[in-house]
Amino acid sequence: MMDWKHLLSPHRLGSESSGRISQDRSPFQRDFDRIVFSGSFRKLQDKTQVFPLSKNGIVHTRLTHSLETSSIARSLGTACGVFVCKEFDTNEAQPSDIGAAVAAAALAHDIGNPPLGHAGEEAIRHWFTHSPIGRALKEQMSEEESADIEHYEGNAQGFRVLTALEMSDRYGGMQLTSATLGAFAKYPRAAKVEVKPFGVVGKKFNFFESEKKQFAEVAESCGMMPAGPWAWQRHPLAFLVEAADDIAYRIVDFEDGQQAGIIDYQELEMLFLQIINEEKIARGCSDIKSEKRRAEYLRAHAIGKLVQAAAKVFIDKQHELLNGTLANPLIDYLDCRDALKRIEERSRDSIYNHIDVAEIVGSGFELVSGMLDIFVPCVNEMADEFNGKGNASFRSKRLFRILPDAMEESIGREWLASPYYRLLRLLDYISGMTDSHAVRLYQKLKGISL
Repeated sequence: MMDWKHLLSPHRLGSESSGRISQDRSPFQRDFDRIVFSGSFRKLQDKTQVFPLSKNGIVHTRLTHSLETSSIARSLGTACGVFVCKEFDTNEAQPSDIGAAVAAAALAHDIGNPPLGHAGEEAIRHWFTHSPIGRALKEQMSEEESADIEHYEGNAQGFRVLTALEMSDRYGGMQLTSATLGAFAKYPRAAKVEVKPFGVVGKKFNFFESEKKQFAEVAESCGMMPAGPWAWQRHPLAFLVEAADDIAYRIVDFEDGQQAGIIDYQELEMLFLQIINEEKIARGCSDIKSEKRRAEYLRAHAIGKLVQAAAKVFIDKQHELLNGTLANPLIDYLDCRDALKRIEERSRDSIYNHIDVAEIVGSGFELVSGMLDIFVPCVNEMADEFNGKGNASFRSKRLFRILPDAMEESIGREWLASPYYRLLRLLDYISGMTDSHAVRLYQKLKGISL
């Protein structure tokens, strides 16, 4: 059984100190601040949430989505923290500390996503298994390395950003606390494992082969329950991060769909009122003349209701959470789950598959694959040249200059000897691009725009 005294570990990844919880400035608030001021977080302002490359300032980006998810997470964490701090030994942590840890983890939950949404992830997977260039690299990798790319995950890339790429000159990267990193990891396992963690936790993975050592340090510090080699049961706070994300994207994406004219206001009102289930709110809504303002009013009350309900489930399911036996996300246990399911289905059918979204996502699929087809041969040739196995072409030498300095800093280390690390560094570069940067660079590389 996991222990809250260890789960709220203030130990910073890469630090020799065990850390301590101070009330003048919580270590988890410091985590939040480090993430906010990072370059990777700033790039989320130009990364897709629902509508790629939108010219409409109303709809959400990954940045606004992450901020809203973090706000919900803080409310959830603090509410649950009151119960946890009352019932368990938390090593002097207060409810606000728990709220801060969950808020920091939620703030970073999309920090590893490639450009153009989840299509970017799928494009990388498809390229690796279908492109002749990708398949050739696959044959040179171990099964574990190959699994990282074949099932490429923004969640694992996010852990890499936090623990290796940002502040890359030191072990542990940002050196966030173990509690925050544990809460960040919704799928605490490697890509290829003998035994997957129980329930929804085993659905995806959260760290690459390159960061296995870092994740093991986090898991040990937090006392996370092992599920098998390189797999653990989820940190309980990760369920709150997941719930905050689920609440944010279901409710706010649906509101974005209504603002964009894809969803009728009457349908939004009906479904949101099913979640709220309060006659007083329904009457208050009818007094507002503007549909836009009514939607905002209902959205705020729906989120508030869902936060209360999810916190209650977290408290009621405490035993399963600490034993690592909770099978499903918290929202699956809510009384209003049917309304949430309906919102999810309508969003998938009408918003996420809308023609405007599908056209750009489809183009983005070609964009990511195309850049990999261009850059991988270039980097392979340069590696051969540095290893004394031939001369790189004029084209490859010029393309190599486009790549960031971090690629050259890898010369003499794993970059030269390992096709896996070579590709991983390229994926760091491509995944770190904003949507606009990716489009502009691809157009230049293809000679479409100079």
